[in-house]
Amino acid sequence: MTVNLPTPAQPLKIGTRGSPLALAQANETRDRLATAFNVPFEAFQIVVIRTTGDNRAMIDADRPLKEIGNKGLFTKEIEEQLIAGDIDIAVHSSKDMPTVQPEGLVLDCYLPREDVRDAFVSLKGQGIADLPQGAVVGTSSLRRKAQLLYRRPDLQVVEFRGNVQTRLQKLANGVAEATFLAMAGLNRLGMDDVPYTPISVDDMLPAVAQGAIGIERREGDSNVAEMLAALHHEETGIRIKCERAFMARLDGSCETPIGGLAEIQDDKIRLRGEILATDGSAAFSDEGTAPIDDGEKLGRELAERLLAAAGPDFLKR
Repeated sequence: MTVNLPTPAQPLKIGTRGSPLALAQANETRDRLATAFNVPFEAFQIVVIRTTGDNRAMIDADRPLKEIGNKGLFTKEIEEQLIAGDIDIAVHSSKDMPTVQPEGLVLDCYLPREDVRDAFVSLKGQGIADLPQGAVVGTSSLRRKAQLLYRRPDLQVVEFRGNVQTRLQKLANGVAEATFLAMAGLNRLGMDDVPYTPISVDDMLPAVAQGAIGIERREGDSNVAEMLAALHHEETGIRIKCERAFMARLDGSCETPIGGLAEIQDDKIRLRGEILATDGSAAFSDEGTAPIDDGEKLGRELAERLLAAAGPDFLKR
């Protein structure tokens, strides 16, 4: 098939949220497309779309996101414009994506995955073990809150949202002694000046699909499908499919205390998974390996084992 390439007169429209990280991801997508097809950057138009999550997060800055809503919180409006044809592709942080796409949309293109680890951010210490008894830690992530309290039940956790600069200012103002960010975001934004320490995945299992940029398209748009095929990173796609199958069987979302990480080792795929009580009072973890082609099956099977160990209503509690 011959690809009909975009031009400055008829640009390909890239939908994204308006945060600095979202824009960095959209620009990376544009740059990769421009390079792959040798077309000018002006042949792409980045369209900023405000989502429910963006609006509510600004209005209810101290309210947990789970109380506002979870599935599709940062994707719904972007996907609506994609379905309507107002944009041609949508660029997402994969960890924000619901496990089921709206009818007519496909998520089958992933850029090479960034560092999957979380980062411990503090003006005072180098890691969780350095925090004094009863210290206050800020995070808006239920997963991180649960993982932290499971390991350090003495700590106090407060709601903590905003961009990197806002969070650092909160630390400087003494609102909390530490917070967490994703290493992928810090790397993509080039924020080497932030006082952070990477956390091993053995100590804090990341969110499902953390560090991966997913690019969504309309199902019947064969021209865009051909263009995105040139960007797709196969290893990342295999890993994310495994993790999302795990998440889907648990009926989880980005605001559910679930950790998961798939890694390819030779001709096998290894998946580690964890589910936690929101208050950190209990946690169940397991892992498994399978042939690479059976990654999604492995994800479902590992979820089944964790549900059997924890009980089917564990996450609902």
